[in-house]
Amino acid sequence: MRILIALCSGLIFGFGLILSGMSNPVKVLGFLDLAGQWDPSLALVMVGAIATAIIPFQWVMKRQRTLLETTPQLPTSKQIDKRLLIGSLIFGTGWGIAGFCPGPALVAAGAGMPLAMLFVVAMLAGMGLFTLMDKGLKHA
Repeated sequence: MRILIALCSGLIFGFGLILSGMSNPVKVLGFLDLAGQWDPSLALVMVGAIATAIIPFQWVMKRQRTLLETTPQLPTSKQIDKRLLIGSLIFGTGWGIAGFCPGPALVAAGAGMPLAMLFVVAMLAGMGLFTLMDKGLKHA
């Protein structure tokens, strides 16, 4: 049952990314181009996503168990540290250069877009490199 719910959730999420234009790097880069031909339409998508998520997140935060009887896995740290800032900078830079963030990149790669496939490979390599470096720093 969990796999079916995960599959349906992923399909709905992917469809929403396609419908909103978030999987189109040209549209995303247009949104990020504040000094040129700025396309504000993705701001409306983001506001809609936040508005849609507020009530379920508030509900989950008050519960000990999810609807699938698992423990909610929400961030507990409220600390803004160097790791968070550097990670955010790297994430934002990659998003601004390629026009993809992870979810839309997976959707576009699944649709056969070569640039998205390259982005996903680079993203996975970066995640692997981070894991190796993080383990090395913890042992040092």
